[in-house]
Amino acid sequence: MNVLVTGGAGFIGSHVAAFYAGHGEHVTVLDNLSRQKLLGTSGTNALSNWRYLESLDGATLVRGDVCDADILDKVCPGIDLVVHCAAQTAVTTSIVRPAEDFTSNARGTFSLLEAARRHEIPAVIYCSTNKVYGDRVNRVPVVELETRYAFDEGHAAGIREDFGVDLCEHTPYGCSKLTGDLYMQDYAHIHGVRTAVFRMSCIYGERQMGVEDQGWLAWFTIAALTGRSITIYGDGKQVRDVLYVGDLVDLFNRFARSDVPHTVCNAGGGPKHTLSLLELLDALEQETGRRSPVSFAPWRPSDQKVYISNVSKARDTFGWAPAVGPREGVRRLIDWVGENLTLFNDI
Repeated sequence: MNVLVTGGAGFIGSHVAAFYAGHGEHVTVLDNLSRQKLLGTSGTNALSNWRYLESLDGATLVRGDVCDADILDKVCPGIDLVVHCAAQTAVTTSIVRPAEDFTSNARGTFSLLEAARRHEIPAVIYCSTNKVYGDRVNRVPVVELETRYAFDEGHAAGIREDFGVDLCEHTPYGCSKLTGDLYMQDYAHIHGVRTAVFRMSCIYGERQMGVEDQGWLAWFTIAALTGRSITIYGDGKQVRDVLYVGDLVDLFNRFARSDVPHTVCNAGGGPKHTLSLLELLDALEQETGRRSPVSFAPWRPSDQKVYISNVSKARDTFGWAPAVGPREGVRRLIDWVGENLTLFNDI
């Protein structure tokens, strides 16, 4: 296959690119390297994945913006699969700079879909998010336990894809990602573009440049190993299902190799792979012997006390299930951060 990965220098995109290049496919990586600007990370940090990809056989790197139709018309001919990872990924950034968030997420996705239609690309995968469900999730009854919140028994299997996305607050990030999510669905129905929308929960793993505003598992790990303090917004009992990035890429590939014409699937660890913030702090201390100083601040807009994906559709459609549990995945992340501490000197 010829595979185009937009946002390929990002965390998830770099793993997608490495996977396909490692399997002998030709990969084109398109990235405008905007993470440095959007999240305030260092140049060294922002470019590290780009440099990693330069070392891969079979990968062609193109610096450019997914909103630029001319660049898309150069890279799209002959492409068999697009994995659209390019996005602004931080909720807090979307609140402070909503126009940039809209441009990256909504306009960028529309531009990509138009290019896919023009060049008759056979398949497009979209990285959506659980944030499309908004704070509607907070209407699900929860119980408070010692170290976490939990859904009540009636929702223990998690949130399904038909849960509902309207009549609730989303944040600009949730709105812009939902816009792309809906356009992906509509281009499948109206224009026959074969699309897969994967509504991701908390994805984590190596090469994740976590900061306070985005990538909390990586950020907590980086903080623990570099002696930084952590601010928890809320009480730390909020729970997410967590998914190791290699398992996510496996799910993407199962769609790409299937004959499924269109799908919308949750992509998360599901009820068996969950962590609260407090539980992650405990796990990091057990694995590293270190615990970051912690302070607490008010809850952030539309934060969900509990979000757990119901992943039965991905299981039933693609025969998929997460293979890497949270403890093993966190160990891998600890090892990678420990081997690359210089990347985090000035974040």
